[in-house]
Amino acid sequence: MLDAAMQAQLKQYLGNLREGIELVASLDDSEKSRQTRALIEQIAAQHDLVSAQFDGTDDRKPSFVIRRASDPAKWVRFAGLPMGHEFTSLVLALLWAGGHPPKVDADLIEQVRALEGDFNFEMFFSLSCHNCPDVVQALTLMAFENPRITATLIEGGTFQDEVERRDIMAVPATFLNGEPFYNGKMELAEILSKLDVNADARAAEKLAAKAPFEVLVVGGGPAGAAAAVYTARKGFSTGIAAERFGGQLMDTLGIENLPGTSYTEGPKLTDSLKAHVGEYEIDLMDLARAVELKPAKETGGYHEVVMANGASLKARSLVLSTGARWRNLGVPGEAEYRNKGVAYCPHCDGPLFKGKRIAVIGGGNSGVEAAIDLAKIVGHVTLIEFDTKLRADEVLQRKLRSIPNVEIITNGQTTEVLGDGTRVNGLVVKDRASGDERRITLEGVFIQIGLVPNTEWLRETGLELSKFGEIIIDDHGATNLPGIYAAGDCTTVPHKQIVVAMGEGAKAGLGAFDFLIRNEPVEAIAEAA
Repeated sequence: MLDAAMQAQLKQYLGNLREGIELVASLDDSEKSRQTRALIEQIAAQHDLVSAQFDGTDDRKPSFVIRRASDPAKWVRFAGLPMGHEFTSLVLALLWAGGHPPKVDADLIEQVRALEGDFNFEMFFSLSCHNCPDVVQALTLMAFENPRITATLIEGGTFQDEVERRDIMAVPATFLNGEPFYNGKMELAEILSKLDVNADARAAEKLAAKAPFEVLVVGGGPAGAAAAVYTARKGFSTGIAAERFGGQLMDTLGIENLPGTSYTEGPKLTDSLKAHVGEYEIDLMDLARAVELKPAKETGGYHEVVMANGASLKARSLVLSTGARWRNLGVPGEAEYRNKGVAYCPHCDGPLFKGKRIAVIGGGNSGVEAAIDLAKIVGHVTLIEFDTKLRADEVLQRKLRSIPNVEIITNGQTTEVLGDGTRVNGLVVKDRASGDERRITLEGVFIQIGLVPNTEWLRETGLELSKFGEIIIDDHGATNLPGIYAAGDCTTVPHKQIVVAMGEGAKAGLGAFDFLIRNEPVEAIAEAA
């Protein structure tokens, strides 16, 4: 299962074990069970503190438990093979079971340990899902820190019958004590906020106690990270308030157009940005969603940003970099069947539609790339583009047209997503030239039709927005309000690209620096008078 390089790397990691761990497998005579046995034997061979047993009796086969030898009540179970994006999760589970301390905020660890009650989690993932590892790792950590928490982590492709029976049509899908808990990506703090009723109040208290910043960056994507690095390097006290650090990067798989980096993936680039931000005295406040802006009443005064938990943060200068999100179709059935056949992430949810008929809506690069990738997994792809021709790069169009199980519909308007009340079973497409409608029978719809800026919370502030809701900025990243700058996909800058966002973030950061050195604080002006 593991090549020589991976075995050597695993051996090095397992050198951090502090106590013994046990791997207990439940297997049958299937090929997947044979592979699972081989993987477990290879793991056990890397360190004397790892032992393997093959006498497990769990109903899910293949599966295996990782448990602490000195405290068997602390365990996690992997059902199926945790390879692909989940191999890192497997390594972390081994390390945490063996007493290696997790690199997680100590307050969060204490919050996990203080949870009262029994929490039995089941979580379904796919090996191609780049959003799943965060949930897998959060639940794993919780299980090893609190004996009343268990985590069973299930690879959906291996247990397709269970996926069908439980109507799972999007991953990550998490169940708690047998009932649906959450469908989508969650980090540890988000899980705790759902379980611990006092979590939001404590977070608000912590934010409210912070002193005003000279620069507050709202948003933690490539633009926000770049702005914060630039202002921190200039010596200004800088904070980042991010609903989710990384933003859209966390939903992006292959990145091949970042100059100097021939290939990377969104979560990896996010980790690099976070590490870079961590090299400076930047106060990173993650899971902090802004809901209201109160601009300063006079130049040099404090702007106030109100967060969803009720706390407020103040700063003399702001950089707004709240990014954008996937655009919805806005047709009947879309909302009703979200996560029941309507999906937005082909990498995450594609494996759940193996052998089935699906549609991809959108003929730009994202849509065509999704159709190409999905065609390798599903039975048939219908790509629907509203315009009279595809808008993707020509190289992608040629690739798409060469795939036999793909149909391309141009000049087509999706008017309704159909279903049986439980899941998607079709959609209606109107020919924009003739007006004729066609019903297409299928099981899944992947929507890839562009982005909407995350600026709804700014509409009543006096900040100037375009008709599309984008923040209007000048050549320096400045808005129409003194001391407030903006960068990235939430602005009017053309070409919503990672490299563009990084450059715009740097420019906005420099604009904020220029504003601060040219404008005295209100208090200083008053004292001088």
